[in-house]
Amino acid sequence: MTASPPDDFAGFGLAAPLLAALERAGHARPTPIQSRAIPPLMAGRDVVVMSQTGSGKTAAYALPLLHRLATDSAPRRPGAPRALILAPTRELASQIAGVCRTLGRALPLRTRIACGGLPREGQIKALEEGADLLVATPGRLVELLEGGHLVLDDVGTLVLDEADRLIEGDLLVAMGRIAPYLPERRQTVLCSATQPPVLRDLAGRLLHSPERIEIEAPTVTPRRIRQRVIFTQREEKPGLVARAAGDFLHESAGRDTPGRIIAFVRTRAEAEKFAANLRRAGIPCETLHGDKTQGARSKALDAVRQGRARVLVATDLAARGLDLDSIGLIINTDVPDAPETYIHRIGRTARAGKSGAALTLCAPEERTALRRIEQQIGYRITVTDP
Repeated sequence: MTASPPDDFAGFGLAAPLLAALERAGHARPTPIQSRAIPPLMAGRDVVVMSQTGSGKTAAYALPLLHRLATDSAPRRPGAPRALILAPTRELASQIAGVCRTLGRALPLRTRIACGGLPREGQIKALEEGADLLVATPGRLVELLEGGHLVLDDVGTLVLDEADRLIEGDLLVAMGRIAPYLPERRQTVLCSATQPPVLRDLAGRLLHSPERIEIEAPTVTPRRIRQRVIFTQREEKPGLVARAAGDFLHESAGRDTPGRIIAFVRTRAEAEKFAANLRRAGIPCETLHGDKTQGARSKALDAVRQGRARVLVATDLAARGLDLDSIGLIINTDVPDAPETYIHRIGRTARAGKSGAALTLCAPEERTALRRIEQQIGYRITVTDP
């Protein structure tokens, strides 16, 4: 008979400084994913974590990882981190590093970041000074490895966060170049909201007899998200986005925590086009896409977090791993070709048990893609009038 998981963090056997950090942060009880993932990770098992965003998966793998680093007597060596977390974007990498630093701030550990868009020389210097935990994006990690600035021989734990995005395009190529540098003996954790066939193949090659933990079916969107679709012409979409955003912001204005909106677009040019139309309608907004410098991206996110802008217009890759509270509405200005992309997009709302809404604008040529999404999630999306 399998033992029931602990109903508080103390029951996991975590180091005292980690328990104190959880208490300071107000985390009294583990989330379902934490209850199920922490025990096998503490036991050193390889684990596949399938869960939607907002489930608490970062702390689920970070707590056992930090505990192992804190209790392991292995010395810290220059340019040789003892644990590695890979993330598809620099925003997600920064957020993961922030969580790890918050949880481990009372531990004698060094967490470093290596990702594009930030000065490479500063990252090299930080690694030369020694790092226990490295949080990296694949492209920058390849640069450092092939440049001789980093070795992975000491990595005892490897985490692939948002792994379904680590296998897209150039990131998959980078992953293939990283693999030969990894030690054979290690613990590996794979986290994802979806599981395309390529990801299953990657898991089979990188993980050894993993324990699979699934909280929500990865192909089914949370039912608490109110999903609607408007059939329209492509040229009418900018006006519909402005109207939907204006209506939502008006309705949420009287709440204690006014809601925010993310409008997803396909390209950088579309991000600026939709944002310009929102501003003409008197709606403050910011954009997030690959043409922006790291400083400009941080400034845009700060404006949204601080309420100076309530709408963020973003491309899919730029928005990966965003940690924004109170996202009440997702607007899909297009219908994604891949159902997994739709699931990731609307997963930005209805987090931590809250409700949310998603509005998709569908042009005639996008209806086939909409049907694929409906087949994947298992139900029809409600059609509403413009």
